[in-house]
Amino acid sequence: MAEPSQQLRSFVEVPAGSHFPIQNLPFGVFRRRGVQAQAPRPAVAIGDFALDLAAVADAGLFDGPALSGSPCFHQETLNMFLGMGRPAWREARATLQKILSADEPVLRDNEALRNKCLVPMSDIEMVLPITVGGYTDFFCSVHHAMNCGFIFRGPQTPVNPNWFYLPVGYNGRASSIVVSGTNVIRPRGQGHPTGNSAPYFGPSQKLDFELEMAAIVGPGNELGKPIDINDAEEHIFGLTLMNDWSARDIQAWETIPLGPFLGKSFSTTVSPWIVTLDALKPFMCDAPKQEPEPLPYLAEKNHINYDIPLEAWIKPKDQNDASIVTKTNFKHLYWTLTQQLAHHTINGCNMRPGDIFATGTLSGPEPDSLGCLLELTWNGQKEIPVGNLTRKFLEDGDEVILTGCCKGEGYNIGFGTCTGKVLPALP
Repeated sequence: MAEPSQQLRSFVEVPAGSHFPIQNLPFGVFRRRGVQAQAPRPAVAIGDFALDLAAVADAGLFDGPALSGSPCFHQETLNMFLGMGRPAWREARATLQKILSADEPVLRDNEALRNKCLVPMSDIEMVLPITVGGYTDFFCSVHHAMNCGFIFRGPQTPVNPNWFYLPVGYNGRASSIVVSGTNVIRPRGQGHPTGNSAPYFGPSQKLDFELEMAAIVGPGNELGKPIDINDAEEHIFGLTLMNDWSARDIQAWETIPLGPFLGKSFSTTVSPWIVTLDALKPFMCDAPKQEPEPLPYLAEKNHINYDIPLEAWIKPKDQNDASIVTKTNFKHLYWTLTQQLAHHTINGCNMRPGDIFATGTLSGPEPDSLGCLLELTWNGQKEIPVGNLTRKFLEDGDEVILTGCCKGEGYNIGFGTCTGKVLPALP
């Protein structure tokens, strides 16, 4: 039986305040800097190091029934491992916590093996950890839905009646999902015409970030066979931070009648480390009460969210420091991850390992907890301070930094950062 989380301690020195102690061990895929010939390799994060899972497997340290002899950690993505399901995930987590623990000598006392397995973060670059076959973006924050409704439709019916009966979502563009640190080129497109003129065409003048989280699918389901709401957790591997970059002017002109398209599909950034649901268990909390009660296929025995404090920062081009612009929390999510997945498949839609579904913008109830500039500036009607500057929407050279970190007793479960810098539109 595993030790209580607060008692776990690694022989790897983990700096105070690190997002990646032994209690976390998020999964990602890395490549050594300057070693072009080396294929990407799966890893977990521990302090300021990446633990190379291919090297761990080569040493014969995965000796349990699910992972012994498996090639899953010799792949260039995590998709094979994701498809193996929770028994393999838990076996991997237990094995890794054991070999990294302070009282286990197998790595601690074997310098050659330790040097082969533990790679300093400063020597690596992270790559997209999964091949994303499908990406769905939901719209599951009631505060975000209310605010968007007020901005675009007025106070009469800010939220459409269907919103309280189903998790609203749309199919996003999987091909433009990029890993943290990738620059984002300002998109071009059409905007609302002024008066009797033709629609505006050119670089987006209302480029925005969206503070979201993305769930990574593990085992999928057969076409035509929905995932039961009370089994849905077994199909979710973990969570990453997500910035669903949005061009609000392009989005506003194109959205009716079929929803977002070019205003969203130009880029979506995810953080490189996937934090498992097992690591997040100590931070489970009650999800908001739902009224009216959900239909039976969405009524779950365990209606839970996770207490994950989240922040968004902006670092303008000519400033040395980033400035915080919002603080919110995952726990405000109205429709839970499991409800989102059950709804996604109720019509028989098949999910596959590595598919992503995102929460939508995670806004809270307070003015400083709004998860995008659309809400913070009320669609550009006011400015917000960013250091000694102000912003209505993002300007060229701005870098957006998202972060999230759960605070445990003597340890953190963090997500690192999800960053992207805005580059000028192509001529």
